[in-house]
Amino acid sequence: MKRKSYGFLSVPIAIIVFLFMTGVGICDVQRTLVTMTIDLSSHGSNEEAMLWLPYPVSDAYQLITNVKIDGTYSSHGFYTDQEFGNHILYAYWPKGKKDRRLSLSFEVTRWERKDKALSDSGCVDKVFLAKYLKGSKLAPINEAVKALSQEITKGKHGTLEKARSIYLWVAKNMRRDPKTKGCGRGNVCLLLSKKSGKCADIHSVFVALLKGAGIPAREVFGLRLAKTDGVNITKWQHCWAEFYVPGYGWFVADPGDYLKALLKKKLCYASPEAKALLSYYFGAVDPYRIKFGTGRDINLNPKNKKGPLNYFMYPYAEIGGRPLDPLAPEKFSYEIVQRNLE
Repeated sequence: MKRKSYGFLSVPIAIIVFLFMTGVGICDVQRTLVTMTIDLSSHGSNEEAMLWLPYPVSDAYQLITNVKIDGTYSSHGFYTDQEFGNHILYAYWPKGKKDRRLSLSFEVTRWERKDKALSDSGCVDKVFLAKYLKGSKLAPINEAVKALSQEITKGKHGTLEKARSIYLWVAKNMRRDPKTKGCGRGNVCLLLSKKSGKCADIHSVFVALLKGAGIPAREVFGLRLAKTDGVNITKWQHCWAEFYVPGYGWFVADPGDYLKALLKKKLCYASPEAKALLSYYFGAVDPYRIKFGTGRDINLNPKNKKGPLNYFMYPYAEIGGRPLDPLAPEKFSYEIVQRNLE
């Protein structure tokens, strides 16, 4: 077994330094140890095996420390995709290697995020933001999307006002469908008529309509965290969204969690609690999540045989060039568990 540790800072010192440099508050914090274990041994050893894992890094709202990797891989490395900069842990097992295991663990401190953009005037880097106006294979920015965006934002002015009108449309017209497999595929053309799905579906529509209104936007892919200790979070993947406000930066929204709360708590749209949640999730998200990355039609690095991924939120593996189903973790197989540290 090969063991490597990437925890260069002790957690208390790292947190103090990080808070001082970013100015992030110390309220509404979640500190957790996450362990991902993957075992590809059951798929035989007659062909090579390749594994790509979404790998979280620190930003203004999460601090990743004490990273440890263990496994029987012949080689591994850290990479990023060229377009969106998603971080990837890659591992390789050659033909004939029977024991094919890998574990990744890290500590994450996650803060609640609250965005308060008071205006939307300022300079914009059009070259950098151009990719966040483009569509993808399953989320094209076609005439139907643009027409609906224009209808929703008619009479609205400025990025924030237009984005809020689209947010309210999604919250009122879409619903969460618990029968959807995984987080959904985000097939916008189908979803505009179906108007139901899970988080990737809901935010694919939200992001597409924002782009249709000329607002740079992106889906954010990650993993939910439990409030209680020792929970298996293998199937807790989550997607939310961000759009770009000139003079401010990326502004967060999660209409998917609003719609999930309506379903779970059996709330009516006009209830006080529903109204409070609707207001909260435009510009805020809770600390019970980890961000992995953004973007659609992801070209993995190193390159895989199958081609671009719709999005990169689940472990992805190929045996002899054939992809395993990431939505069937028992057969894949992989497991993700968390242990709360405070």
